[in-house]
Amino acid sequence: MERLDGRKIVITGGTSGMGQSMVEGFAELGAKLVFFGRNAKAGEEIAKKTGARFSRVEISDEEQVKKAVDEAAGHLGGIDVLIHAAAVDSHCAAEAITGAAWRQLFEINAAGTIYVNAAVFPYMKEHGGSILNFTSASAYIGSAGQSLYAASKGAVTAWTRSLAVEWMKYNIRVNAIAPCIWTPMYDKTRAALPPEQVAAMDAHLATICLGGKLGDPKTDFLPVMAFLASEGAKFITGQTISIDGGVMMVR
Repeated sequence: MERLDGRKIVITGGTSGMGQSMVEGFAELGAKLVFFGRNAKAGEEIAKKTGARFSRVEISDEEQVKKAVDEAAGHLGGIDVLIHAAAVDSHCAAEAITGAAWRQLFEINAAGTIYVNAAVFPYMKEHGGSILNFTSASAYIGSAGQSLYAASKGAVTAWTRSLAVEWMKYNIRVNAIAPCIWTPMYDKTRAALPPEQVAAMDAHLATICLGGKLGDPKTDFLPVMAFLASEGAKFITGQTISIDGGVMMVR
């Protein structure tokens, strides 16, 4: 796996799932880390285990984000890489979506992405850097019952591509990650579904995904993210990179 010795990395959504796997894995690969999350107890436990620094941050709060990024840059001595994994899911019939639900999800998933990206810009402007935002296959291929979530991730994708063009002159690379990885969030989704829907979901995965199931955070996801966070990925920008076993074949 790609070493990350001395790389100054900020990770959002670092207290569970894919974010946690990156904090733990990147610490072992030699990165200097600050991670954000909402779960203070989990964050403190992960920080103690890894030696990374934790900040409790509400991604939808622009001022909190800016303050936390400024403090992270001061602690690390700059920022080389931002990995913005923080997001919330939504399961609701399209006709039942309310304005309040729309505003809440977009403030976290879409506006939160903009806040964090904008906050790291001053620390990458002079020396370049890498931003990895998280999108979803739902934004490309559609997902019944997840239209609001898909729309928010569509916004993230469009923002990421435009940012890649706009900040190219500063040697800032901006890419989107579309993962299909087994996480606690996925466990919650499965737990909320009736048995017949879970069975149908598993049967569908068996036909579209390598190995017939979602990827493993440590063995399938982490090695790709380590490469993308390294200098080896310095000529990649404006892309959607699928880590999904073939679920979505981007064109």
